[in-house]
Amino acid sequence: MSEKTILAIESSCDETGVAIVKGGRLLSNAVSTQIAIHQKYGGVMPEMASRLHTENISIVLEEALNSAKLTLKDIDAFAITRGPGLIGALHVGLQAAKTLAAIYDKPLIPVHHLAAHIYANEFVKPLIFPLLAIVVSGGNTELVYMEDHLKFQIIGETRDDAVGECYDKVARVLRLPYPGGLPIDQLAQIGTPTYKLPRPLHDESLDLSYSGLKTAVINLVHHAEQISEPLEIANLCASFQQTAIGMIIDKTSLAIKKYPVKQIVLAGGVSANSLLRQNIKHLGETQHIDIIIPPLWACTDNAAMIAILGERLLNQGIEATLELGADPSWSIEKITDFV
Repeated sequence: MSEKTILAIESSCDETGVAIVKGGRLLSNAVSTQIAIHQKYGGVMPEMASRLHTENISIVLEEALNSAKLTLKDIDAFAITRGPGLIGALHVGLQAAKTLAAIYDKPLIPVHHLAAHIYANEFVKPLIFPLLAIVVSGGNTELVYMEDHLKFQIIGETRDDAVGECYDKVARVLRLPYPGGLPIDQLAQIGTPTYKLPRPLHDESLDLSYSGLKTAVINLVHHAEQISEPLEIANLCASFQQTAIGMIIDKTSLAIKKYPVKQIVLAGGVSANSLLRQNIKHLGETQHIDIIIPPLWACTDNAAMIAILGERLLNQGIEATLELGADPSWSIEKITDFV
């Protein structure tokens, strides 16, 4: 099978990304982030995100092509994030990919955003099956079991807030910058976990719950403000992080007892968290399970991960017609169901 050159577009949230791969080799990976714009609002503004994607996508496309020293005529297929994500943001990238596929008469490959986060680990080393993927981000928290390539089974998930969403809301009440993951992680590293916080769903299920933890921190902060009691912010961040990440480690430890896992991979924005990376590495060493921890650049949203999974899907003969629509709630268990 000859190597194909895949151009991928990612626009599911607040990063506009275009990347090009050929034979598993990353030729370029251009990203334009909107974080500085959304920071003043304390979160992503969906309508603004869509407008910024529209403004940025042609610029990022040109940057990716120039970096790879290619033209659009050199591209064999176009991969696009179909979902999940913000519907308006997804729509911008999808229309761009469909237009390019139509003009150049090339295949259009629909890619699942979370599945792509998992496959970003292939930039480190090959996936080994069966594996357990810990998918943690601002909008998703899932334990995904994979018996083989492109076979996804959700065996545990959050029943309410995603862990990244919880971090952002805790950061907001502590008056820390958005997104909240990095400032909380940094403060936690210099703090001591002195505050006692609840750990919801501390049971034998593989599901998680972050709403109660978020509420506990918010109530603690508000109570301290009402009685003019000073808070040790670094210690509170350390307490929160120890609890939030501890829940993931506990459920992962339980999952590898229930399923024959040969490898554990991290995926999603929260996989950049230092405590999570440290604890997963330790878990793999003690349980003699292979671990892949993605490089920091692959944790945040990018088109390189869309491209590498898009290449695999194309080799499997999976492509869509130009009638393809975005799906903001597309399940990872149905990545080939896009009609």
